[in-house]
Amino acid sequence: MKKSFKTLYFIAFSLLFFSCSKEYEVPSNIIAHDFVWKGLNAYYLHQDEIAALSDRRFNSDIELNNYLNTFPDYNTLFSSLLLSGDTKSVLVEDYNTITTPDLRTTFTNGLEFGIIAEPNHAENVLGYVTHILPNSDASTKTIVRGEFFNAVNGVQLTRTNYQDILLNGADTFTLEMANFDGTTITSNAKTVNLSKQNYNYPATFLEKTLTINTDKVAYLSYNNDFSNNYIKELNDTFLSFKNQNVNKIILDLRNNVGGGSFAKNISKFASMITGQFTDEIIIKEKWNTKAQSWFQANQPDSLLTKFPTKLDATTSINSINVSDVYIILNGENFTGSSAIELLINSLKAHINVHIIGNTTSGNNTGSITLYNSEDYDFGLRNNTHTIAIQPIVLAFLNKNDQTYENGFNPNITICNNEDLLNLGVLGETSDPILNNIINYISTGTASTTVCNPNNFEYLFNSINNQREIDNGVFINQDLPNTN
Repeated sequence: MKKSFKTLYFIAFSLLFFSCSKEYEVPSNIIAHDFVWKGLNAYYLHQDEIAALSDRRFNSDIELNNYLNTFPDYNTLFSSLLLSGDTKSVLVEDYNTITTPDLRTTFTNGLEFGIIAEPNHAENVLGYVTHILPNSDASTKTIVRGEFFNAVNGVQLTRTNYQDILLNGADTFTLEMANFDGTTITSNAKTVNLSKQNYNYPATFLEKTLTINTDKVAYLSYNNDFSNNYIKELNDTFLSFKNQNVNKIILDLRNNVGGGSFAKNISKFASMITGQFTDEIIIKEKWNTKAQSWFQANQPDSLLTKFPTKLDATTSINSINVSDVYIILNGENFTGSSAIELLINSLKAHINVHIIGNTTSGNNTGSITLYNSEDYDFGLRNNTHTIAIQPIVLAFLNKNDQTYENGFNPNITICNNEDLLNLGVLGETSDPILNNIINYISTGTASTTVCNPNNFEYLFNSINNQREIDNGVFINQDLPNTN
């Protein structure tokens, strides 16, 4: 944030709700309270809907102080000032814990799996392989997607022990494989020895190009976040697609864990998918009433994001110029992260966006981190406490002023859980989900899928267990400067 603008902006807003004395000092017992109230009054998206945040609520410093003193702590105050149902705005007790996302690492054997209850058995469970992480220990063993297992080291897996054994147990163990026909489980002679190791997730899980009639379709299975950690590698992947002259892309997010959502990086990702809309608007921002009015009068361009052409000062974005993108959001309780919703809404005003899977959740807001300083930036923060607030401050719109608080409905509805008896191979036509999309591309019609005809009781999926809490999309661009 640029200090000169922030200072002027704060003073201008302060004058709207009471006359501010230059000699006035906030009482020491409510310094944090004062910061919370003034930060939300200035920037909270729903400021004009909260009576206690009204610019006319208090006529003097004393009136405001008396109000703040009625709250036993700043957390109680913060919660009281949020719109009912707002779960995205948060108060951070220690701003030193606010860090940029790290590269994804873990200690794993590379087995990703699901668990169902064994049919007609009260306690036993059955595991099935959903995929194997590349360059992991499991990738060196004879085990593939679609295989079954029901015991480890001679111990039958049950409802009560499978997590302790598979997730929290020994670093090295032996899976005992089984055959399953949908009704009967039969142990077989196959065993697989697996060992956990430190693992760095690759930038992309799987990428390839498919030929569908006259179309060349890029297929990208992406399981990481959209932070700066992976944006360069994504750009390299799109260079490969570009060199193969693809004209459509399938973005497979069924194993995506979310997190690291930044609006600038979403705009860069959108430019990789497109590229034919240079200098056109991709994202519009709508702040609270008074902030929006000020921006429109003084810095209207600050409310707009245009399709970027550069990742940074020296790196061009590799664009594939497609007019159709197919986004797979399959997975139980996975309705697409807020970052993906922003991508969908931003692109749909320009190209055809086909959603495969579930209705999305409708998280159309953006947040920013505010510190207790005159310009709400980190550099001049008040050192008497370590709290920061991350309120939602804006709603995202596309170039046609469309937003998505009600989410997006899918073009193709697919089951929450994949058919474990017919998983196929990821990236191949044997994968029923991908095959359905290929038919949709070829004919314009999707086949109907019967969900869970065997009435399996799905208990666990290792990817769901890794998904991060979606705290929304953050903006990290500077606020406009009045100089």
